[in-house]
Amino acid sequence: MSSVNKPTEAAPADAAPFDGERKLRELEFLHEFAKLLTTARNWDELMRTIVDRTTTALDVDVCSVYLMERDVARLRLAATNGLDRDQIGVVTLAVGEGLTGHAAMIGQPVASPDVRVDPRFKWVPGFDQSQFVSMLSVPLPWNDSVIGVINLQAIETRIFSPEEVEFLVTIGALLGGIIEKGRLQAEAEEQLETLTALDGARAELLAVVTHELRTPLAVVRAYLDLLADAAVDAAGGGATPDPKVVDEWRAQAIGQVTRLDRLVDSILASVRGEGLAAGLARDPFDIARAVNDTIGEMTPLLREHPLRRTGTWEELMGIGDEGRFRQVLEHLLENEVKYSPEGGAVSVGAWRKNGEVQIYVTDDGPGIPEPEWESVFEAYVRTANRPRGSGIGLYAARRLMDAMGGRVWLESNGYGGSRFMVAVPEKRHTDESTGGPEAGVMSEAGPEG
Repeated sequence: MSSVNKPTEAAPADAAPFDGERKLRELEFLHEFAKLLTTARNWDELMRTIVDRTTTALDVDVCSVYLMERDVARLRLAATNGLDRDQIGVVTLAVGEGLTGHAAMIGQPVASPDVRVDPRFKWVPGFDQSQFVSMLSVPLPWNDSVIGVINLQAIETRIFSPEEVEFLVTIGALLGGIIEKGRLQAEAEEQLETLTALDGARAELLAVVTHELRTPLAVVRAYLDLLADAAVDAAGGGATPDPKVVDEWRAQAIGQVTRLDRLVDSILASVRGEGLAAGLARDPFDIARAVNDTIGEMTPLLREHPLRRTGTWEELMGIGDEGRFRQVLEHLLENEVKYSPEGGAVSVGAWRKNGEVQIYVTDDGPGIPEPEWESVFEAYVRTANRPRGSGIGLYAARRLMDAMGGRVWLESNGYGGSRFMVAVPEKRHTDESTGGPEAGVMSEAGPEG
């Protein structure tokens, strides 16, 4: 084996003769380099500047930077300009592993004129470095510790001179503090973004969940009105309601109070940061039963609006969170009652389509103009023809459906108005006699380096 291919440590730099012109060029580079680094607008720009400028300054093919992990003795690829950029943040090396890890471990430059025959070199699976021959690794120092390693790689065989090693060591000394401070700033910004997002999510969840309190409160108030009317009639000698009916009213009101208790638990969960999707189920449930139960609970609100149903409701099985689905349906029914003409009917229908169970809710009113079909699902939006309310109900409905893997949208009802559509994935049944899908269909118009 020739001496060119012999694995070596980097040659000492103190034996090189003084070259004033070279030193001047290096100082000019370092001055300009420092200015560029300190004016980088963000972490990505800082790292790109480092690898690109260092590549040019040392006349190599590739420059890469590895940074030490915070909690473990490993180096992670942070930047590169010639290797697979998709591996940034993915490829790691233990301290002492490969030329990179060796430089970090000893705190000194490590060079190899031919990595193909150097046992210290680490070939990383999925990280193609086969075209590179020579490599120089220099640690990045900061406050008596090594915070990373900067690597140079060349396609052709190259013995890095003492002057080149010294120059990269100087660059590494400059970069150590800048990179560490930049990383600390990036981490602080990321933490701030996370906290800001968390605060925003909590505020959003509180708005959504507290809006959900309105529906059961309205239902309880409606039952109280019924009980009060019945009491007045009885006191005035009028007809006394059937005790079974009164018991049913009371049971429904108590059920809504129980639901309020569950919603309070949801508020507490959102405050703890568990989020809207916390605990969501993706289980089969009976769509017809869920719709019937929801309509039954909301009977007092619907009592002044005739209810129309279309389609066949047997064997409608969806997949999702039944409780969340019912909350969405309550939002939509309450919305129709709020904006339906006095005495106008509310319609509910369902069908299977494209692997979904789709349910619609509409009324006899003019509906929502088509240009507003998307905007009404935004938070706090109230349109000219629907100025009442908090503007959070439809937003909440879409958020809930998205979280449980379903959909909600608006479309024309075919009679000059609009209708709300809700869809969940259909649970497919197997016909025991044929072993095939059930045929019934509901119908309705409508590395190192």
